[in-house]
Amino acid sequence: MAAPILGPMADTLMTANSLGDYLRTRRALVSPADVGLPPTGRRRVPGLRREEVAELVGLSTDYYIRLEQGRADRPSDEVLDSLGRALRLGPAERAHLYDLARPPRRAVARAAATGRDAVLRPALRQVVEAIPANPALIMNDRNDVLAWNRLAAVLIADFPNLAPRERNMARRIFLDPDAPEVHLDWDEAARTTVGILRMAAGRRPHDPELVRLVGELSLGSAVFRKLWAGHHVHEKTHGLKHFRHPAVGDLTLDYQTFRAPGAAHHLLVIYTAPPGSPAEEALAFLDSYTAADSAGSAQPRRSTELT
Repeated sequence: MAAPILGPMADTLMTANSLGDYLRTRRALVSPADVGLPPTGRRRVPGLRREEVAELVGLSTDYYIRLEQGRADRPSDEVLDSLGRALRLGPAERAHLYDLARPPRRAVARAAATGRDAVLRPALRQVVEAIPANPALIMNDRNDVLAWNRLAAVLIADFPNLAPRERNMARRIFLDPDAPEVHLDWDEAARTTVGILRMAAGRRPHDPELVRLVGELSLGSAVFRKLWAGHHVHEKTHGLKHFRHPAVGDLTLDYQTFRAPGAAHHLLVIYTAPPGSPAEEALAFLDSYTAADSAGSAQPRRSTELT
């Protein structure tokens, strides 16, 4: 079932049967061979059949069908754990499965979401700005960038000169036509960005800011609509990131994320380069060239190249 395009009056990211939509999407990605079942010839649809999932989980086929149709009682932890194993879900996918199976009440969810994750303790902002030689930022699970240091503003986006609502990496990825020039791994960045938003939607389906953001991206990007319909989820942890900057060219950085204590889904993201690598040299160049500027102010002159 394709995800609907959210109109201006939408107030939730849940469909009438979000759990069933997710289960159908996930079983389509698992082949019988993946779970040790014998081949059964040509199939009309990819992945596992409902009765195969039911057998793997230890449920009756009728109960599993009712689960997918949204007609079953809230499944137990044991059933959800077994579904996670049968559908080969990773930690992020399992967490999302639980969120969908145990949705918060609408009034409670909206009250909990109101503005809380957009407020950043001043000390956390100071921590980010004190990181000297590596790009660093703090973002929430809506992809709002709440704090950044000078190198992050130089390399990723000119955050100080963006309107607050534009300091959002999902908007930058999907609505900025120059994004593929900055993010050389744009396809992967787009997929993981949608996955982060899907995780947030499972936790807070009635968050008005999140509903508004997903609606805006759905209307503005066909790629976003397609990825959103795939129900992919992603927890940002660590990995490689590929950037291009006009002053230094292409550079590949490692990133690590750290959960800020006491904050609601605030992530500190720090980008580093291997010692002695061209990327380390590029960061050092950007750092030294912009050292005279105030934090996150002017970009290096476009005509300057690293030699």
